[in-house]
Amino acid sequence: MFKNITIGQHYPIESFIHDLDPRVKIVITFLFIISLFVVNHFAAYLFVILFLSTVVILSKVPFLMVLKGLKPILIIIIITFLINVFMTSGEVIFSLGPLDITKEGLRQAGFMGLRLILLIMGTSMLTLTTSPILLTDGIESLLNPYKKIGLPAHELAMMMTIALRFIPTLMEETEKIMKAQKARGADFESGNIFKRAKSLVPLLVPLFVSAFRRADDLAMAMEARCYRGGENRTRMRQLGITKKDIYAGIFTLIYLGIVIYSRFYW
Repeated sequence: MFKNITIGQHYPIESFIHDLDPRVKIVITFLFIISLFVVNHFAAYLFVILFLSTVVILSKVPFLMVLKGLKPILIIIIITFLINVFMTSGEVIFSLGPLDITKEGLRQAGFMGLRLILLIMGTSMLTLTTSPILLTDGIESLLNPYKKIGLPAHELAMMMTIALRFIPTLMEETEKIMKAQKARGADFESGNIFKRAKSLVPLLVPLFVSAFRRADDLAMAMEARCYRGGENRTRMRQLGITKKDIYAGIFTLIYLGIVIYSRFYW
């Protein structure tokens, strides 16, 4: 299951999306997230799906790789769907004991489920098409104006990028520990949900030890290379806006305009 986590992973390849400025990609990702909360009916989701499909095609990232990132959160999507189905009042179309399934509940459940799916797919495209170094530079550049009020832009950008980068690493480490304990007779799959959750407790100690060890190794490596934060730091690659970034920005603004128009005038 942990191999299916795509957030934090980078898919290195030459493509239109990979060549975009990281700042532009971060802003586009935020606008995409905003558009998901602007949409208020299913017809408008067609524009969202079309926009996201265009981004995936231009990025040359395998569509199946983007989809497999949904597998780890499948249980969250199912729980969200069921909560909306049974907890939304309205016109009852079917009764399951004390629980009523309403027309409005089914609509709301499908709406929220689709929103979660598109949210995960859209945000995973940012890390899949942007290397950790460029992502750090992009976040730092966007936070630079806040330095005037004492915000440590470089340190915040570095922490956020390291956190994203270590998600797949820690998941891989968890899978190794699980396999090692299964080889020693541990059972993580039988029993009810509470028993299975309790069986995961022995994973926490070795996982925390591994995480602290990796953090200590990273700190020593950064100190050995005389890392002193962002002050007086130069970069091998300077960020700059190109025609591709302008085209991508115009395309995103057109998409956002259509979504906003569909909310208030359809």
